[in-house]
Amino acid sequence: MSFVTGGSFPASIIPAQKKMALETNFLDFNNGANDFAQQYLPELYEAEVERYGNRTLSGFLRMVGAEMPMTSDQVIWSEQNRLHVAYKGLSSAITVTGAGLTYEIEVEPDISDTGLGGAAQTKHAIRANQTVLLSDQATGLVTAKMLVETVTNTEFKGRLYGLAALPAGLVGTANINLFVYGAEFKKGTNGMVGSIEPNFTQYSNRPVIIKDRYEINGSDTAQIGWVEVATEDGTSGYLWYLKAESETRLRFEDYLEMQMVEGMDAKTAAGAATSLSSQDYEGSQGMFAAIEDRGNVYSGFSGAAAPGSGAMGDFDEILKNLDKQGAIEENMLFLSRQTALDFDDMIAAMAGGGYASTASASYGLFDNEAEMALNFGFSGFRRGSYDFYKTDWKYLNDASTRGMDKAIDGVLVPAGTSTVYDQMLGSNIRRPFLHVRYRASETEDRRFKNWITGSVGGAYTSDLDAMSVHFLSERCLVTQAANNFVLLKGA
Repeated sequence: MSFVTGGSFPASIIPAQKKMALETNFLDFNNGANDFAQQYLPELYEAEVERYGNRTLSGFLRMVGAEMPMTSDQVIWSEQNRLHVAYKGLSSAITVTGAGLTYEIEVEPDISDTGLGGAAQTKHAIRANQTVLLSDQATGLVTAKMLVETVTNTEFKGRLYGLAALPAGLVGTANINLFVYGAEFKKGTNGMVGSIEPNFTQYSNRPVIIKDRYEINGSDTAQIGWVEVATEDGTSGYLWYLKAESETRLRFEDYLEMQMVEGMDAKTAAGAATSLSSQDYEGSQGMFAAIEDRGNVYSGFSGAAAPGSGAMGDFDEILKNLDKQGAIEENMLFLSRQTALDFDDMIAAMAGGGYASTASASYGLFDNEAEMALNFGFSGFRRGSYDFYKTDWKYLNDASTRGMDKAIDGVLVPAGTSTVYDQMLGSNIRRPFLHVRYRASETEDRRFKNWITGSVGGAYTSDLDAMSVHFLSERCLVTQAANNFVLLKGA
């Protein structure tokens, strides 16, 4: 018995007498115009395949920092300068005067002890009867000690201890360092003339407004298509058109952290205007920019070039520099994959070729509980007088973020808190070295704003036949005591 191919049947279907999958009655779901009256539907997986694992990147600042509200459009904080008086690279020469026993060092009024934590000064802080140690800046091996006799705003004169003449390495050089190590007075003389008025270094940052948006028109919301998902924020279940809204929210949360890490001032480092700042964009200084501006930068960790001989040599160079800064005992290392492997190899080599046992590790930052530290993904080790907790930083490995380049290999972040003077409170307060300040008041909280507009999805705010989900935050990162941070950069 035969059937004609016409009427209500598509041209490509020829009905059969029995329920059989034949060449003449099977619909190809992905080919042709057969999109209805299908006898055989394809097998569909409801669950979404997570081929990139956990795609979110946020969590770094939650681990090492804190969030606090602010009411102004600028945050200002003050940091201590060094306690002792020292100068690097004096630009004047040393000349012999008088009978050859008195030496004069000319100090320019605009001398700056940059690199020692201070700012430009109009007068030096060296006083009569103080004792100073001089050294050459080139090698630091040629030294001499002097008693200061007379002082003016631009120079001081003194006599040497234990030497008949100034060492050759300090005669006529324009690059000498000095520091004050004490004082000496004759019997029955007056006290110290003059006093030192300490100054402070002030820094500031501005919050930046971050926005995002998701929109879907009313017609598409009526076409239901459920997708089973397990989102990165820990929830799971079925989502409809809000699947895209969920990803927009997760992406925005990552932007909140990435902006704090990568942010830059719109003006140049010298404060000059740029084409961007001329359009009223101000920018905000992120962690990387703050470390490059006020912290320590080490390039080519474990590379073949000097100064270190491999990973351990390079790491010891970093430790020597930490000794010159705050010498904070506990630090955290957030590293790229390659740099993390370099550290693993370094630790393994120190353990006699085998990987070090965590049984001998110190976990002081985590109440000395190994399980707590390992839950954070850290492995701890001690070198010199410092404890370090190491972990991979996904942000540096992800192919859609810093994994695209090799400019940043990792960052060393000091643990604990710092004491600073808060201009708003008028008192010293303790804060994490990294913390986020967001705009907020009694009536407006801009930490994380989320609202819906349009005429779809329960919102009736306009005649737009769509639902718009808006995201907004206004925040900035405060990087305090940046001299204790180390940015590891690619060679």
